[in-house]
Amino acid sequence: MTYRSIIEPFRIHSVQAIPNPTRRTRDEALAREGFNLFGLRSSEVVIDLLTDSGTGAMSSAQWAGMIDADESYAGSRSYRRFRDVIKEITGFEHVVPTHQGRAAERILFSVAVKEGEVVPNNTHFDTTRANVEVQGAEALDLVIEEGHDPSSRYPFKGNIDVSRLEASLDVNRGRVPLVMCTVTNNSGGGQPVSLANLREVSALCRSRGVPFFLDACRFAENAYFVKEREPGQADRSVREIAREIFSLADGCTMSAKKDGMSNMGGFLALNDDRLAAECRNVLILTEGFPTYGGLAGYDLEAVAIGLEEVLDESYLRYRIESTRYLAEKIADAGVPIMQPAGGHAVYIDAKAMLSHIPPSEYPGQALAVEIYRAGGIRACEIGSVMFGKPGAAGEDEIPSAMELVRLAIPRRTYTKSHIDFVVEVVLDVASRASAIRGLRMTSQPRWLRHFSCRFESVGEASALV
Repeated sequence: MTYRSIIEPFRIHSVQAIPNPTRRTRDEALAREGFNLFGLRSSEVVIDLLTDSGTGAMSSAQWAGMIDADESYAGSRSYRRFRDVIKEITGFEHVVPTHQGRAAERILFSVAVKEGEVVPNNTHFDTTRANVEVQGAEALDLVIEEGHDPSSRYPFKGNIDVSRLEASLDVNRGRVPLVMCTVTNNSGGGQPVSLANLREVSALCRSRGVPFFLDACRFAENAYFVKEREPGQADRSVREIAREIFSLADGCTMSAKKDGMSNMGGFLALNDDRLAAECRNVLILTEGFPTYGGLAGYDLEAVAIGLEEVLDESYLRYRIESTRYLAEKIADAGVPIMQPAGGHAVYIDAKAMLSHIPPSEYPGQALAVEIYRAGGIRACEIGSVMFGKPGAAGEDEIPSAMELVRLAIPRRTYTKSHIDFVVEVVLDVASRASAIRGLRMTSQPRWLRHFSCRFESVGEASALV
């Protein structure tokens, strides 16, 4: 008999106390940090859903591997284990360790991308976009139309629009150093990319002689969605699907803080000998020797073990179903969300919930602030704060296509009771949505402004209880 309950496929071996800051403490923290949730101290947060990057719980096998790690500067045994696991999963010949994904992006783009070039993607995430743009290149988003519609239940809303990609390659002939695809598509609600779409993109890129790279942070979750949703894939293992996904590309960047199940780490993997040599030269300059790349030996061990653990299909079923549980609970109560649920997070459609707040007053950030104020839950805005673009001289800022609030669920960290508490808080805030006021940005840096910009409230503060 099949039971409906999805139990955690692990036992809790160690626990850590959760802070319980008062409402006054939370209000003071918001005022101190200019309503930027990245500035909050962890002691001021009850449930932290800011990101799933490096915030998960590692397994006893990972901790044991860390104790037995080889910390040699060069030629470490732990590096060889790290390299061999990645080569076996991805099939790529060259493995370049980095301290996290953005370092892999920085190295790749600094070598491969030049000023005036164009890098297409389904949707670039924040650091990917910034690392393209800092080279003076254009980060071009080509996700399918369904990917812009939060209410659409199309199963693979992360797909690249192949016709638009082909047109872009024609228009920008000789100016596209590589094409990328983010699996799953984080900026677009954690939506997966189909195997069929990846095959089309790969064939197109190879016919034009343009390298194709993956942002593979959540490759295992994407492979599970392919197994679950794509016709003809149900009888294949996730590992087998993942291997085919990688075989369609010429390389990948990865933050191992996501599907690497580790608190730190990342890598760049690729097949091109010349490009790999150039990337290793940059690695030595900025990260470290090629057999540690900015990581301790114990990080290399943790990532190697985590990459094996993430392909456990019982874990992936629990992971996907747990996220779906949160999505269904709040959606069934009328909260507008990105449908269908992604693998690592639930995305609330702040544009729909706070239709009275214009994009210029950042409805996503306003909603995230209210969720924190109400229950101490820290979430992340994925909207015009993160992706708004400056307008021409004298013109208003160009808003993001969507205004989302991401509730990113750390791996193996929170229980069903924690998620039920999140549901209660979100529904409480939703019941008072009309009282929420927008925010005005008062300061911002040049790059990745969402990490450190500051805001002030527009009009009267919400009447919260």
